[in-house]
Amino acid sequence: MHEEKELRERSAPIELAPDAFRALGHRLVDEIADFLVSLADRPVTPADPPQAVWAAVGERNLPETGQPPGVLLDRAARLLFQHSLLNGHPRFWGYIIGAPAPIGALADCLAAAVNPNCGGWDLAPVASAIEAQTVRWIAQLVGYPEDTGGLLVSGGNMANFIGFLAARRAKAPWDVRQQGMNAPGAPPLRVYASTETHTWIQKAADLFGLGTDAIRQVPTDAAHRMDPAALNRRIQEDRKAGACPFLVVGTAGTVSTGAVDPLPELAAVCQEHNLWFHVDGAYGAPAACAPEAPADLAGLALADSVAIDPHKWLYVPVEAGCVLVKHPDALRDTFSYRPPYYHLDPDEAVIHYYEHGPQNSRGFRALKVWLALQQAGREGYRRMIQEDTRLARALYRLADAHPELEAGTHNLSITTFRFVPADLEVGTPRVEAYLNTLNEAILDRVKRSGAAYISNAVLAERFVLRACVVNFRTTLGDLEALVALVVRLGRELDAALRPAAL
Repeated sequence: MHEEKELRERSAPIELAPDAFRALGHRLVDEIADFLVSLADRPVTPADPPQAVWAAVGERNLPETGQPPGVLLDRAARLLFQHSLLNGHPRFWGYIIGAPAPIGALADCLAAAVNPNCGGWDLAPVASAIEAQTVRWIAQLVGYPEDTGGLLVSGGNMANFIGFLAARRAKAPWDVRQQGMNAPGAPPLRVYASTETHTWIQKAADLFGLGTDAIRQVPTDAAHRMDPAALNRRIQEDRKAGACPFLVVGTAGTVSTGAVDPLPELAAVCQEHNLWFHVDGAYGAPAACAPEAPADLAGLALADSVAIDPHKWLYVPVEAGCVLVKHPDALRDTFSYRPPYYHLDPDEAVIHYYEHGPQNSRGFRALKVWLALQQAGREGYRRMIQEDTRLARALYRLADAHPELEAGTHNLSITTFRFVPADLEVGTPRVEAYLNTLNEAILDRVKRSGAAYISNAVLAERFVLRACVVNFRTTLGDLEALVALVVRLGRELDAALRPAAL
C-alpha cells in the first residue's frame, strides 16, 4: 500500500512547482537582461588559463544528493557571465559567429519548454510547419527557389554534409546507398573545391568513404576565387583517367577573406559536365539580400544545394544551420527509411524530417530563426548586413590610411590587415618572417587583453590580422578603438622583439 501511495502521489526531484518555476524564471531573465546591458563594459574574454576555468567549475564527482535549483541557476549564471568568451560583445570579430539576437534566447527557452521532437510530423506538427516555413523564408531571402527542400541542422559542417551526400546519391552511377563505396567495378568518385574551401570538405570525404585523395583542390585567382578554367581542366583530366567527377563546391564567403567564387561560371561548368553544384554559403549567402552584394551571389539560384548558417549572419544563437536543396525528392532519396515502428501519418500535406536528413530525434532549432526573421523582416536584415559590410570597409580604409598598418583584403564583412613598423622595408624574407612573428604576437596580446577579439589569416605566406563583422552591436567607434589597440601593441612588441640585425 505504501508503494502504491508513493506511485499515486509521485514527487519527482527534477520537477518545479509553477510558482517556483515562475520565480526562478523571472529572476534569471532579469539577470540575463542585466548581463546584456553590461556587455560593452565587460572584457570580450576573461582569457582565463585552463586551470582557472577548471577550478571555477569545481567538484569533479557527481553529487549524491540534489541541491536547490535557485542556487544552481545563480551559480551557473555567474560561471557563464564571468568565464565566457562573449561573442555578443560589440568588439567580437573573431571567426564567423554572429552576435545572438535576444529573441533567439527567448525562443530557445520556449522551444525547450514545449520540447517538440522535430523528427516526424506526428511528434511536432506545428514545429514541423514552422521549420518548413523557415526554410522557405531563408530561400526567399537569398534568392533561391522558394519551393526548395531543406531543413535546419546544427551548423555549416552538417549542412554541407547533407549537400555532399545528396550529390553522391544523385550522381554516383550505381546504388551507393545499398552497395556503398565498394560496388564491383565502381569508378573512383571525385569532388572539386578551391584551395580556400572550409575543412568540412576533408571531413566529408573522410567520413563518407571517398577518402581525402578524392578531393581535387582547384587553384584560385589573385582575389582568392576559384578559377573556372582550371576546374574545367581538372574535370576533363579525371574523366580521361577513368574517374567519376560528381560534385563541385563553390564558396560564397571564404573563411579567410570572405571571397565569393564566380558562382555563375562554376554553375555553367557543372551543367556542361552534368555535375552536382553545391555552394557553401554558410557565411556569405545572406549577403545576397543586400543591394551592395557581389554580383556573383546571383549564382546561388543556380546551385543544386546551398548551405547557410543562420547562427552566422542571421544573428541567431548557436546551433542553427540550414541546407537548401533545389529538388526536395533528392533529400528523401538520400535519407529516407521507413521501418515498421515508424507508423506515422502518410498524408502528403505533412513532412517527416527524419526522411530529409541524418537525424531522427531533432530539436526545434527553427523557432529562433523563424522569430528573428519576423522581428527584423527582409528590410531589417538588408540594413544590418549592409551596415556590417560598410563597417568592414571602413576598417579597411582606416588600416590603409595608417602609416603603421598595411591593409590586406576586404570582401563582404571581412577585412584583413597587419602591423608594419614605419621604418621597415617590407618584402625581404627576413623582414617578412619577422612581421609574421610580430603580428602573431599582436594577435595573442589583442585576444588576451579582453579589449577586442579578432582572428588571423595567412595570405601568400603573410600572417595577417582578420576582423569579421557579423555583429549588430558593432559601431565605427569600436573599429577605431581596434586600430588604436593594434598600433599601440604593435609598437610595444616591436620594441621588445625586433632583432638587432633588421
